[in-house]
Amino acid sequence: MKVVICDDCVRDLHNIECLLEKYVASVQDPGIEVGKFQDAAELYDRISEGERADIYILDMIMSEKSGIDIGSLLRSVGSDSVIVYITSSDDFALAAYGVHAARYLIKPVSEESFFEAMDAAWAHTKVRKRLLFRVRTKEGTVSVPYSGIEYIENYSRTLNVCLADGGSIRSIFIRKSFDEEIREIAEILQINAKTVSGRLATARDRMEKQYTRGDASAVIYQLSEKNLRRKGMLL
Repeated sequence: MKVVICDDCVRDLHNIECLLEKYVASVQDPGIEVGKFQDAAELYDRISEGERADIYILDMIMSEKSGIDIGSLLRSVGSDSVIVYITSSDDFALAAYGVHAARYLIKPVSEESFFEAMDAAWAHTKVRKRLLFRVRTKEGTVSVPYSGIEYIENYSRTLNVCLADGGSIRSIFIRKSFDEEIREIAEILQINAKTVSGRLATARDRMEKQYTRGDASAVIYQLSEKNLRRKGMLL
């Protein structure tokens, strides 16, 4: 698990790092990597280049790029990383809500409030890491977070997993029925399936999709981030 801290004030960055070190020691998880940035623009560029962390602890008011700029970028690229804001002003609480921040803490931050925020972030990150859909492809098994899947299609005895970022993953020939292949993800998300034929009949962000290729009908599961959040599986 990776946690990133970003604050352009050296003293505040050090204080948050100390709190995080205490928290990491309390949870006794050796597999934790911590990254820290004083330059928000550098962190913004790293995210733009594809780097990701599980949890971001961000100041709000920074030079060049704000905490909201970073949060908005994360959401725009489809990241479901947990965001915790630590700032000196409550003026940006509504904007923080807009990027689905887990917590909004006001400086100076107490150890108690920081630990509570991290407990929430930790719990959601652990749950999210368990929610993986495994696709057997020609290149090997690929694990895809549920939150990154837009829908799953059954076509010619293969699974076509369409991703929220516009990409897709095609499985090898499936020996089980489609219902058996997607049973676990369907049970967890409690989403209804619908067998349909015809053309693409609904907008991409609708809760149910209707899609077919040629004469083959497809069973579609809509797995949008909105639906995951509605089920309480994302912040």
